[in-house]
Amino acid sequence: MGIFKTIFGSYSDRELKRVEQQKLAVLALEQKYREMSEADLKKQTAILKERLANGETLNDILPDAFAVCREAGDRVLGLRAFPVQVLGGIILHQGRIAEMKTGEGKTLVASLPAYLNALEGNGVHIVTVNDYLAKYAAELIGKVYNYLGLTVGLIVHGINDDERRAAYNADITYGTNNEFGFDYLRDNMVIYKERKVQRGHSYAIVDEVDSILIDEARTPLIISGPGDKSTDLYDTVNRFVSTLSMIKVAELDDKEEHDDIDADYIVDEKARTATLTPRGTKKAEAHFKVDNLMDPDNSTLLHHINQAVKAHGIMTRDIDYVVKDDEVIIVDEFTGRLMLGRRFNEGLHQAIEAKEHVTVARESKTYATITFQNYFRMYKKLAGMTGTALTEEEEFREIYRLDSIEIPTNRPMIRIDHPDVVYKTENAKYNAIIDKICECHEKGQPILVGTISIEKSELLSSMLKRRGIKHEVLNAKYHEKEAEIVAQAGKLGAVTIATNMAGRGTDIMLGGNPEFLAKAEMRKKGYYEELIIEAVGFSETDDEEILAARKVFRELTDKYKEAIKDEAEQVKQAGGLFILGTERHESRRIDNQLRGRSGRQGDPGQSQFFISLEDDLMRLFGGERIQSLMNTLGVEEDMPIETRILSNSIESAQRKVEGRNFSIRKNVLQFDDVMNRQREIIYAQRDKVLNGEDLGEYVSKMIDDNIDAIVDLYLADGEVHDDWNLEGLRDYFMGWLTTKESLRFTTDELAEAQKDDIKAAMKEKAHEIYRLRENEFGSELMREIERIVLLKHVDTLWMDHIDAMEELKKGINLRAYGQHDPAVEYRIEGFEMFDQMINSIRENTVRTMFMVRPKKQEEPKREQVADVSKASYGSDDSVKKQPVRKAAQKVGRNDPCPCGSGKKYKKCCGLNEQ
Repeated sequence: MGIFKTIFGSYSDRELKRVEQQKLAVLALEQKYREMSEADLKKQTAILKERLANGETLNDILPDAFAVCREAGDRVLGLRAFPVQVLGGIILHQGRIAEMKTGEGKTLVASLPAYLNALEGNGVHIVTVNDYLAKYAAELIGKVYNYLGLTVGLIVHGINDDERRAAYNADITYGTNNEFGFDYLRDNMVIYKERKVQRGHSYAIVDEVDSILIDEARTPLIISGPGDKSTDLYDTVNRFVSTLSMIKVAELDDKEEHDDIDADYIVDEKARTATLTPRGTKKAEAHFKVDNLMDPDNSTLLHHINQAVKAHGIMTRDIDYVVKDDEVIIVDEFTGRLMLGRRFNEGLHQAIEAKEHVTVARESKTYATITFQNYFRMYKKLAGMTGTALTEEEEFREIYRLDSIEIPTNRPMIRIDHPDVVYKTENAKYNAIIDKICECHEKGQPILVGTISIEKSELLSSMLKRRGIKHEVLNAKYHEKEAEIVAQAGKLGAVTIATNMAGRGTDIMLGGNPEFLAKAEMRKKGYYEELIIEAVGFSETDDEEILAARKVFRELTDKYKEAIKDEAEQVKQAGGLFILGTERHESRRIDNQLRGRSGRQGDPGQSQFFISLEDDLMRLFGGERIQSLMNTLGVEEDMPIETRILSNSIESAQRKVEGRNFSIRKNVLQFDDVMNRQREIIYAQRDKVLNGEDLGEYVSKMIDDNIDAIVDLYLADGEVHDDWNLEGLRDYFMGWLTTKESLRFTTDELAEAQKDDIKAAMKEKAHEIYRLRENEFGSELMREIERIVLLKHVDTLWMDHIDAMEELKKGINLRAYGQHDPAVEYRIEGFEMFDQMINSIRENTVRTMFMVRPKKQEEPKREQVADVSKASYGSDDSVKKQPVRKAAQKVGRNDPCPCGSGKKYKKCCGLNEQ
C-alpha cells in the first residue's frame, strides 16, 4: 500500500485534486470583490439567491459565494480564509469530513459552506460540543453573516421555547449536539404544531465530528420523567455486595472451573462485566432467604444484585464518575469532562449512589429516546470537521456514508513524534516521566502531560510536589478552570497535567495566550465575571459599560501580545511544547488528539508516550509476548526499550480494541435501527395529526378495523357456530355499542347467522352512534377531541413500548445459544410488539371516542374554578350538563380571566378550552 500511495498519492490527495479548480475559481474572484464598495458587497446575497431561484445550483454559485464570504470575513473580522481553508470549505459543502489539524481555523472554514447553503433558505445547523464554543462561534462569525444580510440563531441550555423557535428559524443556527437532539425529541411530544421549535433537517456541519458521532454514539439521548419511587433495596443489596469477594479474569487459570473459584464474583475488565459465581449465588440465596435466585419471581432482586456487583467491580470512582455535592456525576471517558445531568441507566446509577452513600435518586420513566447515530442520519446533507478522523474512516463510511479528506496545513508541520518508550513496571515508568518533566522544566521547555484518569494525574502531581516542581492539574475535578489552564500550557517552563485532552477547544500558544492573560488582568482590576464574558464576546450591544470593558480588553490583549513575543521565541529555542503521554489510550484517535496540541501553525514541538507492561492496554491486549521477551533478555526494571517496532505492536493492539468497539457500536445501531423505523412511523403519524389532517375518515376506519378484529377474535371461523363467544363479544362492547339484549340468537338463528352480517350490523350501529355524538358536540369540537385522544394514546403506549423493547433487548442475546441471530430475532419480535401497540392505540382510541364526555364551559364564577379545570370521562350519568356561555361573553385568550384570579384567561379558566 505504501508503494501505491507514493506513486498515486493518498485518497485525500486524489480527492483534493478534483476540487482544485473550484478552489482556484474562488481565489481568482478575490480582486473583484476586494474592489467592491460595502453597499455592493452586501447586495451580493440577494443576487446569489436570485441566481438560485433562476435555476442555478449551489455548485454553480459556489465560487462567488465563497469569494463574497472571504471578503466579508476580512472586512468584518480581519480574517481572510487561506487557500487550504477554502479547500476545507468545499469538502464540507460536498457533505464530507474535513480533517484539519489543531489551530488551522475550523471555525472560519465552516463559515464558507454555511453561508453558501443558507442561501437556499432551509436552515443550516452548526453543531459544537459545548455551549461555550457555540456562543463564541455564533457571536464571532455571526458578525460576518449579519453583514451579508443573513440571520444567526444560538441554541444553548436554559433558553425558552420562543427563543429556540426564533433561533431555528434563522438562516444559520449554532448549538450543541445534545440541545439539537433533545429539541427533536421534545418536538415529537407536543400536541400542537405551533409548539414545535425545529423546522427540518437540511444541512449540518458537526465540529469535533469524531467525538459526537463516534465517542457519544453508544449513549442514547433520553427524555425521562419521574418513575417509580426508589426503594430501599439499593441500600440493602449494596450492604450485602460489600461483603463479597472479587477475582479478575486475568487472575484465573484458563483451566479453572467456575465451581471451584475462591471468590463470589468475577470481573472481566476487557468486556467490562461482573458475574456472580455459584458460591456468590448461594450466599445471596442464604442472605435474602430465597430458594432459587434465578427464579423469575426473584428477577428484581437479581437485577439489583447484578447492578450492585457491577458498581463495585467495574465502576471506579474518579475514573468513571466523581462524587460532588452529594451527587454522583459521570465522567466522559474520552474527554474527561463532567457530564452534568446524565445518568447511567437500568438502575446502575442508583447502585453507585448506594455504594458511595449519597442520596439514591428515584428511578425514571423514558418518554422518548434516540441515538446520535440516528439523529444525524436524518439530515439530507451532513458534514464534519475534526483534527483526527482518518483512524475511524471505516466507521464513518459504513454508518454515516461519510468519507474523510485530510486537508493540508497552511504551514508545514515540524513537530517531532518520538517512538514510544516502554518500561517493565509502572513504578519505573513514573520515575522516568518525572525525570523527563524535570529535564524539560530546567531548560524552560513547556510540557503537557496527558493521563487517562484523575487518579493517575493526582499521583503524578504528588510526585512533582515532592520534587518541588510547580505545575497545574487539569481534570474533571477542576472543570471550571480548564480553559485558563490549557491556554497557558505553552508558557516558558510551564508544567501542565491533563486528563484526556480531547476537544478542549482552546489554542495553546507558545509563550502564553494573550487573551487569557488579559482576562486575568481584568479580574485583578475588579471587573466582575459576567462583564469579562461580555468584554470577550462579539454580541451587538449599546451598553456603555460593556463597550468600555471591550476597549480595555483589546488594549490589554495588544499589550500582552507584545509582551509574550520574546517568551514565545525562547520557547521555540527550547524545542516548543513537549507532549508527554503517560499511557496509550484504547483509541489511537485520542492519542493523536493529545499529540495535536503541539506543533500548531508551523510551531516546533515534540511528543512521546511512556508505557509500562502493567498498563491496562498492554495487560489486557497482548503485553504477555513483550513481557516474556523482556524476561528472556534479562531487561532491568528501569531500562527503557525505545523502538519503532514496539510502537507498531502497540498500535496493532489499539486497532484490535478499536475494531471491537466499532463492532459494539455497530451492534447498538443494529438494535436501534429497529426502534428507529418504528419511531419514524409513530412520529410521521403524529405529524399528520399535528398538521391538521381531517381525522374523521381515519377514526371511521379505525372503528371498522376494531370491530373486524374483535369479532374475529370472539367468533371463530367454521360451519358450526358452537365455538362463538357471543357473551364475550357483547361484554367487550358493553356500554358503548352493545346492551344486555344485543347479540341474542335462538338456536336456529345462530345456525343461520353469518359473521360478516354481524360485522356489518355492528359497524352500521357504531357509525350511527358516532354521527349522533358528532351532531351533539359539533364537527369542530369532534375533530379536536379526535386529535387530542389519538395523540394521548399514541404517546402513552409509545412510552410503554420503549420500556418493553428495552426489556426485550436485555435477554435477546441468549438466543445466540440456539443458533439464532439476536439482531434478527429482536427485529421480528420488535415488530410483532409494534403491531400489538398499533392495535392497542386503535382499540383505546375508538373506545375513548365513544365514552368521552367533555365538559362544556361554565359561566365564570370564582368559587367554581376548581370544577371547570377537571377533566371528565365515563358514561352519561357521570357528567352534569353545564350551561353554555353566550357568544357575547366570549373572553379573549390573552384577556384577564373573569374569575378574578389575576391570571390571563388562557392560563386559568381557559386551560379547559386548550
